[in-house]
Amino acid sequence: MAQMEQNGIKVDVQELNILSNDFGQRMAAYEARAEELAGEKFNIASPKQIGEIFFEKMGLTGGKKTASGQWQVDVDVMEDLANKGHELARTILDYRTLAKLKSTYTDNLKAAINPKTGRVHTSFNMVGALTGRLSSTDPNLQNIPIRTAEGRKIRHCFIADKGNVLISADYSQIELRLLAHVGKIEQLQKAFKENLDIH
Repeated sequence: MAQMEQNGIKVDVQELNILSNDFGQRMAAYEARAEELAGEKFNIASPKQIGEIFFEKMGLTGGKKTASGQWQVDVDVMEDLANKGHELARTILDYRTLAKLKSTYTDNLKAAINPKTGRVHTSFNMVGALTGRLSSTDPNLQNIPIRTAEGRKIRHCFIADKGNVLISADYSQIELRLLAHVGKIEQLQKAFKENLDIH
């Protein structure tokens, strides 16, 4: 583990810069579109202002206030409004997605690159996760999204040295697979061979 931390992982800084700039430009476009849809300038990162636009200015129903008296505009509320056809809510959600990717990943990864090694040196923790899995902090490299195109682009910024390759492995239900093999449990073995959902 210590050796893995010392070795670190190489990151394509140029590609991270391109992604970060792309995310920034797209965020600005979402912000402009949101202001156009709202009919006024507002801070797209301000839950207070967003709540006022939806539930006071637009008069939408179903809004709830927090203990501090602000309108609740978390992801569930925004998803509900977007699913009801409110383009402004969808635009705000798209903005938030890019803002998180930019701040948490592209910008944070650039800042985490050690200038001496040109690599990111995360800290691994063998006992930090409740699941018993290995976790990673400073920066967290285990939660980089893979389901979205943007998340996959961030993952492509991790590169191997010349003559080496990176592999990605998903130990899908590894404990149950070991149990099926070591315990010679025919039903489990059959289920895995047929790609059935064990759960």
